[in-house]
Amino acid sequence: MDLITSAQNPRVKRLLRLQQKAADRRAEGLTLVEGLRELAVAAAAGVEVAELYHCPALPNAAPPAALAALHVPPARTWELAPAAFERVAYRDGSDGVVALVRPPARRLADLRLPANPLLLVAEAVEKPGNLGALLRTADAAAVDAVLVLDPRTDVWSPNVIRASIGCAFTRPLIACGRDEGLDWLRARGIRTFAAALTPCARAYTEADFRGPTALLLGTEADGLTPTTLARADETIIIPMRGLIDSLNVSVAAAVLTFEAVRQRG
Repeated sequence: MDLITSAQNPRVKRLLRLQQKAADRRAEGLTLVEGLRELAVAAAAGVEVAELYHCPALPNAAPPAALAALHVPPARTWELAPAAFERVAYRDGSDGVVALVRPPARRLADLRLPANPLLLVAEAVEKPGNLGALLRTADAAAVDAVLVLDPRTDVWSPNVIRASIGCAFTRPLIACGRDEGLDWLRARGIRTFAAALTPCARAYTEADFRGPTALLLGTEADGLTPTTLARADETIIIPMRGLIDSLNVSVAAAVLTFEAVRQRG
């Protein structure tokens, strides 16, 4: 394992670019993952670990046996000195593991669904933390796919992966245009349920999620766009009992998704 000591090393600079710049991630087809837990989840989901970097000098450094379980060849593994690692680390209390992984390049045309699918669909999501939390829900509920329509954040951002604890890799995740995604759902007979604060919306517990279902959620600030609302088959609402009129989008996604799971169970 070669040792990199300088924070100015070309490999360290490349890691920093891939951490910070979506354009570079798209160009190389790679993204950055920090943390053994997240990396282990990605590897278990079949994601290729292209390069592995480890800083064993940190107090919380991951043990060598845990790194060996990732089965990354020594030729693609480097050791970082603390000064070099701190340049690319983006979390407190790090375990000294950073890797470049190759996210799956999925398109809607590649997606294969079961006869009675359940999907989560997020429109114009802009906060990596919210998207990451939504992806954790998708994994917990074992939904069949997550579509992100007109995303305002890179779905393979390291911050999304961190917030999802690696669950960005465990369920099929596809970013696409709004009309492309809605047309694709309709063509496959998947009923769309839009979560919105509209007078005609009915309580989500009254909706029937037992058939092919896509749950549509918008941004916290603006909700779903009027075009998406107009195209949805049904509009549903989570009744609020307090002063606030809505939930965080990831919390709303969890409430709706597990109601669908309950009905299907």
